[in-house]
Amino acid sequence: MTSPDPSKSAAAGKPIYERPTIIRHQMGMMNKFARAQAIEPLTQIDGVSVDALVEAYGSPLFVFSEREIVLRYRELHDFLALRYPKVRLAWSYKTNYLDAVCRVFQREGAHAEVVSEMEYDKALRLGFRADEIHFNGPDKSAAVLERALPAGTMIHIDHFDELALVESIARRLGIRPRVAIRINLAVAGAPPWSRFGFNLESGQARDAVRRILAGGVLELGGLHAHIGTFITDPAAYRELARKLAGFANELRSDHGIILDFIDLGGGFASHNTLKATYLPGEQSTPSLARYAEAIAEGIAELRYQPGEMPTLVLETGRALIDDAGYLVATTLANKRLPDGRRAVVLDVGVNVLFTAFWYNHDVIPAQPFHGMPEPTVLYGPLCMNIDVVRDALVFPPLEVGDRLVFKNVGAYNVTQWMQFITYRPAVAMIGRDGRHARIRRREDLDALLRYEELPEWL
Repeated sequence: MTSPDPSKSAAAGKPIYERPTIIRHQMGMMNKFARAQAIEPLTQIDGVSVDALVEAYGSPLFVFSEREIVLRYRELHDFLALRYPKVRLAWSYKTNYLDAVCRVFQREGAHAEVVSEMEYDKALRLGFRADEIHFNGPDKSAAVLERALPAGTMIHIDHFDELALVESIARRLGIRPRVAIRINLAVAGAPPWSRFGFNLESGQARDAVRRILAGGVLELGGLHAHIGTFITDPAAYRELARKLAGFANELRSDHGIILDFIDLGGGFASHNTLKATYLPGEQSTPSLARYAEAIAEGIAELRYQPGEMPTLVLETGRALIDDAGYLVATTLANKRLPDGRRAVVLDVGVNVLFTAFWYNHDVIPAQPFHGMPEPTVLYGPLCMNIDVVRDALVFPPLEVGDRLVFKNVGAYNVTQWMQFITYRPAVAMIGRDGRHARIRRREDLDALLRYEELPEWL
């Protein structure tokens, strides 16, 4: 049977035959009548074309928006300052410790929060004063403590062995530093993070305070707790603030301790979409204002005189930087899987987009597109089966060389990325005035070989 001639059909006044397209609907995915048709290409980031960025720095490419970083920082700081008189944000280095990113937060007035000697040295080198650094984490060597304690760095003591080490260093150096203790506690809406710090409910935190007082060489200046990561229930922070305020009241009444600060850690959610969740992150993530309101309600239980109020410290990372990060990728190939889905191979894999393991990142074509969206899998270029950067989405057709932009990738990817079988990409930043610059070079072979050595017998 021959196909009808479209021109003859049109001339006869009959509708032109169009072959039907059948696409199997998959649970948990939007079909062509919903989100897929609403996709608009993302051809620019902060007014700079994606093509111009790739031409300047290559693909794949991380891009950070200074404008978005500043906007999120000021939004959170201002919401808190409206509700509490003394507020400090300490930038979480582990979330993203690129110098350019940290410098933006530093210029906005943030302190630094570090969890290792490497991060401590990086913050000092960037220009943070030692007394502008909160030092967390379970691994602080004697060598770094001998530098940090006399310099006024706020050490957050994690366990009794560390407490004994800090005391011995203080005695040897003849100093009486003010320190903080990290506390873990139970709050509704967040799984317990009992690995870090001293437990409040068991009485261990009270034992730690008594130990500090009995030692006679340290002064307790702060309390710190971090209840988890990607916490989407602001009420958890209300309970956290209330419990720490209650403990602070107890320390004041029982021991006369007046704290310098209460640190509520971080863990706010970004606008990413967690896997296995129904609503997209843009709809399910609480606003920064809701977190601030919950914290203010809990911390209001402090029974301190107005002139004694401790500084409220937050170490928010993900919620301040995730939305400011983009990842530009390029299409390498198209394939058809046995189950009928289209597969697209990109030049970016899970070695650099590590958060693809737990997020369904928003991904948008970087050029106009045509054709019917269909179920698609996005693979990276790595020679391993787990290299899947999006395992299920309805997406328009892509041609070799077409570009895509992954959104909300600013947190943890450039600190947890892996050097695996390929070079890690360059990173660029777009300034608030529209200028853009490279803030990390693409790796090359010299960078990989810098620390290798060949034994003489080879």
